[in-house]
Amino acid sequence: MTELTSLTIAEAREKLTSKDIQAVELTQAYLDAISAANEALNAYITVTPEKAIEMAKASDQRLAAGKGGALEGIPLGIKDLFATRDVHTQACSHILDGFEPKYESTVTQNLWDDGAVMLGKLNMDEFAMGSSNESSHYGPVINPWRAEGSNQQLVPGGSSGGSAAAVAAHLCAGATATDTGGSIRQPAAFTGTVGIKPTYGRCSRWGTVAFASSLDQAGPIARDVRDAAIMLKSMASVDAKDTTSVDLAVPDYEASLGQSVKGMKIGIPEEYRVDGMPEEIEKLWAQGIAFLKDAGAEIVDITLPHTKYALPAYYIVAPAEASSNLARYDGVRYGLRVDGKDIIDMYEKTRAAGFGKEVKRRIMIGTYVLSAGYYDAYYLQAQKVRTLIKRDFEHVFDAGVDAILTPATPSSAFGVADENLAADPVAMYLNDIFTVTVNMAGLPGIAVPAGLDKKGLPLGLQLIGKPFEEETLFKAAYVIEQAAGRFTPARWW
Repeated sequence: MTELTSLTIAEAREKLTSKDIQAVELTQAYLDAISAANEALNAYITVTPEKAIEMAKASDQRLAAGKGGALEGIPLGIKDLFATRDVHTQACSHILDGFEPKYESTVTQNLWDDGAVMLGKLNMDEFAMGSSNESSHYGPVINPWRAEGSNQQLVPGGSSGGSAAAVAAHLCAGATATDTGGSIRQPAAFTGTVGIKPTYGRCSRWGTVAFASSLDQAGPIARDVRDAAIMLKSMASVDAKDTTSVDLAVPDYEASLGQSVKGMKIGIPEEYRVDGMPEEIEKLWAQGIAFLKDAGAEIVDITLPHTKYALPAYYIVAPAEASSNLARYDGVRYGLRVDGKDIIDMYEKTRAAGFGKEVKRRIMIGTYVLSAGYYDAYYLQAQKVRTLIKRDFEHVFDAGVDAILTPATPSSAFGVADENLAADPVAMYLNDIFTVTVNMAGLPGIAVPAGLDKKGLPLGLQLIGKPFEEETLFKAAYVIEQAAGRFTPARWW
């Protein structure tokens, strides 16, 4: 039999249902894998072995009684942004030291209701602010992939770097993640995994630590398109506790896989052909177009004229919302407290000690653009640009385009502590160039592995869809996956 941790969710589900394996056995295999690899990869910041085995035993009982849920006995990793009852939830920030909530996020509760097993909490960029998973209070996550013939440590992307690395290294069957400007799709592309950012409102945000409330959205990172479809079905729901969640029936996404894409119109936006884009990315994009064309899709050139304003507008809206959301962390009720001579001094000292450099930078940008003299010039303008970006997509979809194909990232994974990126935050922010438009417009986007670069590192393509038409994305992504194959890193850890 194959090694248990190499089973996809779909394969494990089949074996659990047919009683070929037990949930406890599968869970233990993952716990052993985490023990062996986590020191090298730093993907988990908290492992919950007792809770995992207890949940797996309950799954085995339900499976024996023929009452298994959609994810019964499937071991998952949870990004540290999701509140998990009585378990470390700190958004990988020092300011939330020791915080263990007395409640469960809606997304994780949905997974437990479907029988999933929690292995632990996954590393991430602090408060989900980052594109490399280097801003975590717990240190950087290391990508399981390495360039051929090199021992250089690479980043897994961010902010969901722990989720992507754990899935790629087979340290969980699948993982929860969140995406505010590309934080699911970029790490998925860097690690050869599949990540979908669903339509804004498809998954509840309740119990998920907020970064930018109008942009944040939960989604899965998984090994293949089928597993991502299975996970999203369980994660998505309407929720009375989150007024931005949408009351629409959640489809059976898995049923759309393997359906024909014949006659589907795929748009290719000219604005995504950016200056200085590596030839390999161009080639990958052309390859993706060919895959879909061969499957019967119609390829059309489209224009999204306001794309060039997306990144600057995003880096006004997101920090503005972050500065507002993060004002609640003050050392008074929970988390870190650094005593001062009075309450103002205590606030200042707590925040100075508790927030990392990148978080402080974004709070300061956000506070600046919201200040009285600059609100109209920056924040209001950015919101107007956001409306124009959304309208660009609406025009394209109204013209009959079903989905849009673009690269997921401007390059493959880069090195940990890359000096050029460390010295220039804007260069780091450019990693989100292909992904932020999707969040600004509230649309669904999926990243699917489509090939390897000349260094042997994975590269991903992105498909963008109409609101709440994730099924179309799964259908088209499945075509690319079937044509490109799947990619697994060579084990070095």
